[in-house]
Amino acid sequence: MKAWIDTHAHVYSKEFDADRSDMLRRAFEAGVGRILMPNINHTSIDGMMELELKYPDQCLPMMGLHPCSVKQDFEKELYIVESWLSKRKFTALGEMGTDLYWDKTFWPQQQEAFVIQVNWAKKHKLPLVIHSRESIDETIALLAPLTTKELTGVFHCFTGTADQAKQITDMGFYLGIGGVATFKNGGVDKVLPHVLPERIVLETDSPYLAPVPHRGKRNEPHYMLLIAQRVADILGIPMEQLMDQTTGNALKLFRDQTANP
Repeated sequence: MKAWIDTHAHVYSKEFDADRSDMLRRAFEAGVGRILMPNINHTSIDGMMELELKYPDQCLPMMGLHPCSVKQDFEKELYIVESWLSKRKFTALGEMGTDLYWDKTFWPQQQEAFVIQVNWAKKHKLPLVIHSRESIDETIALLAPLTTKELTGVFHCFTGTADQAKQITDMGFYLGIGGVATFKNGGVDKVLPHVLPERIVLETDSPYLAPVPHRGKRNEPHYMLLIAQRVADILGIPMEQLMDQTTGNALKLFRDQTANP
């Protein structure tokens, strides 16, 4: 039986420490068959690996360095990422990318870390999971000269324009659509009709960016159904068709690492 795939959720986060098992049970019972876990930095690895050990068929880890964790000593963090990538297979290289929302201090280091991780994705034949908050144009400009026919990935939590969406999908990348699709002024409803359904994957980014009517509260993977319903409404297709499409897209994108639900 086919199930939803939450392509981006921080279920190892401390926000779930009090009820993690119940939260995951709710997700699985709601039909979320896979949860892909993006890494942040060295502090998130142990919790992520413990979840994989407990739920090996449902909770699948990535490995990467989040741009908000790129500081003066980012080389030490990257060394840990590189070490893990050499030890075993991961679902993707991520969460990596750029962020000009919180702090622009380490923008040169962010760019350097971005290029290094793209090259590791090529080396290990992994898709990229790209963060680009307030920096979509800059990220596209960084990625464009590094693209190859084999390189792919997803711009997670996409909230850009139709033109930016086209640039991203023309490079062979996907758009990760999450809770912002349910926001009244999120803008995703204006862009999605111009995007090929073959280039959309769904995500929650739990515990962040909870969809309406839970906006401002803790997000959970089982809220995937609220996001999916909104996306299905925007596209004018049944939920079952959206599940077939987005699950198929996720399986193709993460083809070597994600087994069929």
